[in-house]
Amino acid sequence: MSESSKTDVIVVGAGPAGVSAAITVARGGKKVVLVERGNFSGSKNVYGGVIYSHAAQEIFPNFKEAPIERFVNNKSFMLLSEYDSTTISYKNSLTEDGSFIALRAKWDKWCVEQAKKEGVYLAPDTTVRNLIVENGDVVGIETDLEKFYADIVILADGANSLLAEQIGLKSKPKTKQVVLGVKEVLKLPSAVIEQRFGLIDGKGAEFKIAGGPLAGLFAMGLMFTNKESVAIGIGASLDDLKSKKIAPYELLEDLKHHPSIAPLIKDGELIEYSAHLIPEGGIEPLPKLYANGVMVTGDAAALVNNVHFEGTNLAMFSGKFAGETALEAIEKNDFSANMLCLYEKKLQNSFVMKDLRTYKDVVKLVSGRTESFLGYYPQKVNEFFEIFTSANGIEKKSLFVKFTKNFFCKRSLAELFSDAITGIKLIFGVLK
Repeated sequence: MSESSKTDVIVVGAGPAGVSAAITVARGGKKVVLVERGNFSGSKNVYGGVIYSHAAQEIFPNFKEAPIERFVNNKSFMLLSEYDSTTISYKNSLTEDGSFIALRAKWDKWCVEQAKKEGVYLAPDTTVRNLIVENGDVVGIETDLEKFYADIVILADGANSLLAEQIGLKSKPKTKQVVLGVKEVLKLPSAVIEQRFGLIDGKGAEFKIAGGPLAGLFAMGLMFTNKESVAIGIGASLDDLKSKKIAPYELLEDLKHHPSIAPLIKDGELIEYSAHLIPEGGIEPLPKLYANGVMVTGDAAALVNNVHFEGTNLAMFSGKFAGETALEAIEKNDFSANMLCLYEKKLQNSFVMKDLRTYKDVVKLVSGRTESFLGYYPQKVNEFFEIFTSANGIEKKSLFVKFTKNFFCKRSLAELFSDAITGIKLIFGVLK
């Protein structure tokens, strides 16, 4: 690429948001360059959980041809105490392909191959150092080797988007607004995985985990099954990790050794360890999503639904909306912020912003009561079920009376009242 090179659109970052934007532009008949810092798309990407089929279908109608590990038909929520747990599982035999597990190194690579077939030009091993700004308009990118120009630049460069910071669309995220996720992938034979997790017909399982070693922190665990490996990880508030001087890998080790977790991953061989920043602030700290000649998508735009662990689907749809907006801007030869605001309007009218508005208070309220909601109450749930499911020669009434007294003795009326008010605020905040 020479200094005089110019294309219609440059997309920075070949993750779900970037590839969705690029393929949308290419399908509209315009020239698009997809710039990726890794030596191939997916080489450095990390995620924690599943990809939703609805979003994948929207961008890739043939997504079932992709290297999918397992479709998920078992979704569980595990509440841990020190030595026991309560698990709530949901299965729906009528919608067995609503979400799936994929290894990002394979999935992202496949997605880019589909994009290349549609005419997207991939530039791997390319780090964008700066955006080129002329007269207040973003007009291109500058790499270590060259400058490259475009009518529109779409930023999909992850949670720590230095490029968006450079041009003032976002500020450096506060520690309260990001979670540090760490994850291990443990190799196990497929038959062992299916026996331990009770899986049939090649289906998969996903777990969201609270309490136990994570109690008292704004933190959750996750676990999901690949074909021949199990992934387990935690996501913890960077603010909590910093203020309480806790190492995330130590939390993960403690989680792996919990009596309810350890048997599921026993003898697993570590084949991957990764860490990743995740936007967790909700809708309030969202950056400005556009300016003259530029739009921001996916994690770079902090588009993550932290309540439902949704990120990849929001990334794909935001990328699609950015691509559609770019096509309209090119058609009208107008790359100003007044034109690109259409991108935000598309997001506002979609489930993306509607869901983020619905849960706008959750992080603030729960992070202020983590000892209660992510520690004390999961423990009490386990104590209740221990009584409910045991038969030890002691009359149940006396056990439940003791449980109730203990419940109220260990929480002051002020604490219980505060927790109740927080719960009511959460419910009404979601329903209003």
